[in-house]
Amino acid sequence: MFENMVRVEERFREMEAELSDPAVIADLARYTALLKERKNLEPVVTTYREYRKAEENYNGARALLNESGVEKELRELAAEEAAETEARMQQLADELKILLLPRDPNDEKNVIVEIRAGAGGEEAALFAGSLLRMYTMYAEAHGFKTDVMSENATGLGGYKEVSFEVSGDGAYSRFKFESGVHRVQRVPETESQGRIQTSTCTVAVLPEAEDVDFELNPADLQIDTFRSSGAGGQHVNKTSSAIRVTHLPTGMVVECQDERSQHKNKDRALKILRSRLLEIEQEKQQAEIAGARRAMVGTGDRSERIRTYNFPQGRVSDHRIGLTLYKIDAIMNGDLDEVIDALITADTAKKLEAAGGESER
Repeated sequence: MFENMVRVEERFREMEAELSDPAVIADLARYTALLKERKNLEPVVTTYREYRKAEENYNGARALLNESGVEKELRELAAEEAAETEARMQQLADELKILLLPRDPNDEKNVIVEIRAGAGGEEAALFAGSLLRMYTMYAEAHGFKTDVMSENATGLGGYKEVSFEVSGDGAYSRFKFESGVHRVQRVPETESQGRIQTSTCTVAVLPEAEDVDFELNPADLQIDTFRSSGAGGQHVNKTSSAIRVTHLPTGMVVECQDERSQHKNKDRALKILRSRLLEIEQEKQQAEIAGARRAMVGTGDRSERIRTYNFPQGRVSDHRIGLTLYKIDAIMNGDLDEVIDALITADTAKKLEAAGGESER
């Protein structure tokens, strides 16, 4: 690990020199790429330099302990410093192991979150609305921006399905473990006899695709326009601003009708389509990865029930890591950090275990 760190630090110094080069500064694309690479390496290099400083202090304390004729008080101070710096070195080494794990290339991307009502009829649609509110509040608490891209609302304020974008640095890293089936157990608003009902919603979290990630061939697209439905006044009845994009090779269809502008609806539909197709390609790649490399927190299979929200008992249980919290009101109000941090910790532990197994071989 430390042999690798010597090379990493050398690369970091090279980048710092390049970033002060006028020729590099004039090349916006190169300059931006270097800034991004430097941002990724900076915490690694900073931690490594702290480790080396602690190591120097440790070696100095050990050398003092090995000298003859050192006064008792000074020897005790040296022994204390040696113990403290040794513990600090171990802590920094553990941090470096985590920082050097392969990064998910999508972690810094924006995400598109799709919520679909499953079993449970209108109650499932209402729960979809609850999840939308929960994720929106969580995103806002972390400084992310949210934007509803498409929705199919019900008369009681729920959603048969809703898609929204979360934008901001690290959005995917905070949302990526939410994909799967979410189950709710509660007394529906429509239930007059107070009976508990179990309903489900499916959540899909897609890293926002960039043009370089998945190239859409215009010849593969069929684009149709139609009149928007639902609220909107006279504009709805007079213009065909809604867009339906069909990807002919796969038969995948995306509709957008939330914007007044046909151009904006087309842009949104293409963004959603590109992200869905990228997800399919990534799932193909993930299927080829050995099971030992898969994260403990699940494969991302949408048929997998990942979490239960039990309102009568006030608890939320994440079945992938066996976590149960009795703070359902706070969680539904966007306080998801304890759940998401636990999922990230479990995923990191699994990756460390896999990395340890590979190093032994």
